[in-house]
Amino acid sequence: MSTNETDTIAEGVASTETAQPPVETPPAENQNRKQPFPRGFLDTISTGWADRPEQLPPARAQAPYAAARRDAVSAAFPGKRLVLPAGTYKQRSNDTDYPFRAHSAFSHLTGWASDSVPDSVLVFEPTGDQGHDVTLYLRERADRTTAEFYDDATIGEFWIGPRPALAGVASDLGLQTAHIDDFDAREGDVILEKDADLTRFVSELRLVKDDYEIAQLRLAVEVTGRGFDDIVSDLDRIVETPRGERAVEGIFHHRARVEGNGEGYDTIAASGPHACYLHWTRNDGAVVPGDLVLVDAGVEVDSLYTADITRTLPVSGTFTDVQRKVYETVREAADAAFAVAKPGVKFRAVHEAAMAVIAQRTAEWGLLPVSAEEALDADRGGQHRRYMVHGTSHHLGLDVHDCAQARREMYYDGILEPGMVFTIEPGLYFQIDDLTVPEEYRGIGVRIEDDVLVTEDGVENLSAAIPRTADEVEAWIARLRS
Repeated sequence: MSTNETDTIAEGVASTETAQPPVETPPAENQNRKQPFPRGFLDTISTGWADRPEQLPPARAQAPYAAARRDAVSAAFPGKRLVLPAGTYKQRSNDTDYPFRAHSAFSHLTGWASDSVPDSVLVFEPTGDQGHDVTLYLRERADRTTAEFYDDATIGEFWIGPRPALAGVASDLGLQTAHIDDFDAREGDVILEKDADLTRFVSELRLVKDDYEIAQLRLAVEVTGRGFDDIVSDLDRIVETPRGERAVEGIFHHRARVEGNGEGYDTIAASGPHACYLHWTRNDGAVVPGDLVLVDAGVEVDSLYTADITRTLPVSGTFTDVQRKVYETVREAADAAFAVAKPGVKFRAVHEAAMAVIAQRTAEWGLLPVSAEEALDADRGGQHRRYMVHGTSHHLGLDVHDCAQARREMYYDGILEPGMVFTIEPGLYFQIDDLTVPEEYRGIGVRIEDDVLVTEDGVENLSAAIPRTADEVEAWIARLRS
C-alpha cells in the first residue's frame, strides 16, 4: 500500500472526537474510497493503548552547527521577523504524494533532516536587543482520543506511524518548539523564497561548509562509491536485462536506500548514444557490449547531504581505441581543473582550465572550424562548446546544485576558500547524428565527475577512491566482474 493510499474497509470519517453514529460524507469530494466508521469502532478506538513515556533525546550532532548558522542569520536581519517554512507534500497523482523532503535552508538552520515533518515553520522573532527568539513550529502528534489519530491518512499516526512530540524535538534540535496552530503569519514577515535578500543570504551561507557538513559529504561520497561498485559487479546481469539502464538505476537505488535517505537527484544511467544527452533520466535503453555507459549518481544520506559522481564504463570491460582517446582527454581536462583549484583562485578559473584542454584536443582532431586559440576567445569563440555545453563545476551540499541563489560575484566570479565543496566534471559528447565529427566518434559520450574539498593549499578529491583513469576503470571492472 503506497504512503497515502488507504484501506477501503478501515478508512472512514468521523464528525467529532468522541463516538458518534455513522454520518454521511460530504458530496463535494470523491468518496469512493471512504466509508463511515461504525459505532463499535468509534466507541473503542481511543481505548486500550499503552502509555507512551516521553524520553527526551540528547541534542543531535548537528545542533550546535545549526545554532551558529541561526546566529549568522539573526545578525544579518536585525529587527526583522523571519519565516522559513519546511514545505509541504507535493501531489504526485490523485491522492498520492511524492516523499516529503524539507527545504534545504530550513534543514540547514534547524538540523532537522530526513526525519523532519511537513508544514513545519522556523520563525525568528525579533527582540528588543536586536537579536531574535527562534521557535520551530510543528504539528505535534495527536492524542489517541482525537479523530486525527485514526481519521487523517496524511498525518494520523494510525496511518503513517509515530509523530514527534514538541518536547522531544526541542531536546533533539536544541530549539524552542511550539504547535503549528500557534503560528500566526503577520504583515511585514520576511518569508523565505518570497524575499530575495533572505533567500540569497541563506544560500550564500552554505558556500563554505563547516566540519559537520564536510563529514556528511564524505559519508555521502563513500556510500556512493559502494553504489558504483554494485553496478560494476552486476554488469553481466545489466547487459542481459532488456532495459539495462533501468537495472543500473535500480541497483544504485538499493544502495542509496539501504545506507542513506535516497538519491540526491534522478540517476542518469545513459548507455551508448544516450550518454550524449546531458540529463538523460528516462533510463529505458539497453546496455550493450561495445558501448560506454555513463552513470551520474549520488547518494543523499539521512542528513540530506548528497554526493554527485559520474563514471563512464566500457560495457565490455575495455575501451576501444577511440573511446579511450576521448575518455583520457576528458580526464586530462579534469586534471587541468584540479591543478588550478586552490584558495584565492576565482571559481570560474576551474572551468576555464578544463575548457582549454577541450578546445586544444578537439582542434587537434580537426573537429573545429577555427584554432583552439580562436575557439577560446571570449567574444567570438565557443566552437568547442558544441561538444561540452555544460559548466565544469557547481557547489555541492544539501542540494546537488548547492547555493544556487548566491550572487554571481559570490559564486561564478567568487574566490575559492577552504571549506568549499564542489564538483569537477568535464565531458565530451558526440551525438549520434552530429555530422561535424567523424563517424567513429558519433554516439560516444564521456563524463568524469569528482567531488572536491578546498583545503589550505589546493583541493582534496573526496571521490578519489572511485577509479577514474582508463586503466583503473578497466582493472575495476575486471576485478569486480569476476
